[in-house]
Amino acid sequence: MQVSISKRWVNGALIAFLGSLVMAQEPSVSAPSLDAILQAVQKAQAATRPNASYQVIREYHLFSVKDSKTDSQVVAEINFRPPSFRDYTIQSSSGSNRGPQIVRRILDHEVKATSQDNRASSAISSDNYNFSYLGEATLEGRPCYVLALKPKRADETLISGEAWIDKHSFLIRQVQGEVEKTPSWWLKTVRIKLVFADLDGIWVQKSMEATADVRVVGAHTLTSRILDYRREHEVAAISATSSTIRKP
Repeated sequence: MQVSISKRWVNGALIAFLGSLVMAQEPSVSAPSLDAILQAVQKAQAATRPNASYQVIREYHLFSVKDSKTDSQVVAEINFRPPSFRDYTIQSSSGSNRGPQIVRRILDHEVKATSQDNRASSAISSDNYNFSYLGEATLEGRPCYVLALKPKRADETLISGEAWIDKHSFLIRQVQGEVEKTPSWWLKTVRIKLVFADLDGIWVQKSMEATADVRVVGAHTLTSRILDYRREHEVAAISATSSTIRKP
């Protein structure tokens, strides 16, 4: 009797094992079409445009492997007021004066790009890029679709590379590649990585890393990260406190 039970258990286990192999061979749920992904991305981007003012404090770090004299750190305050107003203030800087110069150029470009026309010309959309589907990947624990980006024109604001699209929200979590057109003859190539995240309901650039191959002087890297984030009421409270302190 014990032998019979053992045989039945083995047969059952074998059947279950073979069944699991069959299930493993079954095709997984196919990904949506490229057009469907792009339409969902466009819809998600439109839904996340901020309708309230906010402020971020960013820290920038410029460094060179060859020459530490160019190292610099900059802290900047960036303010956004919908629908398309953005300004900034350099709060502090240390090290080489090249850092503040580069950060100002970047932020001046961001201010200019905030306008509706400029925002459309640099958006990750079918107007600016040709796309192809590369597959799926996990980014910081989030499943993503990975798309290849090929700019339709030579432009300083467009990136030839890849974009990671969140499978659930269809928001862009990361863009990485080379700037299609460098802004200066001195820059041979500029490779950039942009990471985005949700901060209190607003989709913002969380961090950036850009490495420029500069003629004669070699590669320089600029990184940025968010130190602080404030909504409209928090900014107003800080401003009111500062005004009170300044009173004689």
